[in-house]
Amino acid sequence: MRRTIVLTACLLFLMLVPVSAKSKKVVSDREYWCSLAWKMAQPVLENMSKGELQAKMQTEFSPSFDNRNKKVLYMECFGRLMAGIAPWIALPDDGTAEGKQRAQLREWALASYKNAVDPKSPDYLCWGIGGQNLVDAAYIAESFLRAYDALWKPLDEITKQRYFTEFKKLRKIDPPYTNWLLFSSTIESFLAKAGADYDEYRVNSACRKVEEWYTGDGWYSDGPNFAFDYYSSYVFHPMYLETLQAMVDAKVNSRLDYQKYWDRELSRCQKYAIILERFIAPDGTFPVFGRSIPYRMATMQPLALMAWYKKLPKDLSNGQVRAALTKSLHRMFDEQNNFNEGGYLTIGFCGHQPDVADWYTNNGSLYMTSLVFMPLGLPASDPFWTDAPQPWTQVKAWNGKPFPKDHRWADTIKTADKW
Repeated sequence: MRRTIVLTACLLFLMLVPVSAKSKKVVSDREYWCSLAWKMAQPVLENMSKGELQAKMQTEFSPSFDNRNKKVLYMECFGRLMAGIAPWIALPDDGTAEGKQRAQLREWALASYKNAVDPKSPDYLCWGIGGQNLVDAAYIAESFLRAYDALWKPLDEITKQRYFTEFKKLRKIDPPYTNWLLFSSTIESFLAKAGADYDEYRVNSACRKVEEWYTGDGWYSDGPNFAFDYYSSYVFHPMYLETLQAMVDAKVNSRLDYQKYWDRELSRCQKYAIILERFIAPDGTFPVFGRSIPYRMATMQPLALMAWYKKLPKDLSNGQVRAALTKSLHRMFDEQNNFNEGGYLTIGFCGHQPDVADWYTNNGSLYMTSLVFMPLGLPASDPFWTDAPQPWTQVKAWNGKPFPKDHRWADTIKTADKW
């Protein structure tokens, strides 16, 4: 009798479970990240590789969009996407399903890079139409810095020279006295690394200003006045580190000791990564504040960068960072539709929310969210992907488990001009 009751209960449970749940394949964290990266990248790069992005992309602009040329959208979309997925598609080819996707994206990307600077291509980008070009040229330069051997070196000489020409023409743009100084320094430091003429003053003056704007505990002021937003995530930490690293790689000897500056900035970025990890709640949500919030997961860029660099601070394990970021990705992309009918991102934070857009926002801007994918640049065998998932700080804190105290971090590295 008892056996009959148990069997009946089991059958009843199976009848109540949806068919999709019964047959659903268990997907690893990496497979899930790859599926999202592919979903974002495929419509953009497949079309742009054929010179068809500007003809086919389903676009959207902020309800308060200003009077700038709307063609800036395509440069924003391409540059920001490539800055995010460059580490992933730079991995060596292999016979896996993921490896085939990477190889395809890389092939499309290299063709897209060529079209971006070819005046005869329908997808030639709007390099000379306004100040916004400086921003997104910097993300293109950043993508080259993040995958120099895989994405810059294979380009033909004509294409490389075209990039040098386009980048240098942007010197006529006077950047606002904000994080924009790092857009100039990123471009110029890339030129230095690539062996082209570069403007040392644009690099060093940006570094000096960033140092003046450091407020402590990992936070930067976006210019002389502090704003409580995520621009330490979107721009300051990544582009400052990469500017300094490119100058080290280029073996530039200037008044600044770039290696010392890099070492100090790394410790600041690690502190900020600790803060970002603590922002992620047990359900994967994190605080929504400040401007440019439709950049979505770009808020977590420094945490992703430290994971990719294999420089996570000692209080953050691979398992907890991967678990926290994966939970946020699921919370954002599974529960709301963030893509339009053409497969392109929509304006919003978690779903389609056009009213959260700023005056400069379009749905090309939103490909900043791909910046969270940098850990995909670590191979599948890396401990970041193979370590068991672990509870992150807020999970421990809200469940009565031990968790590390937070404390103020102070700079320990001092710098002075070398002469």
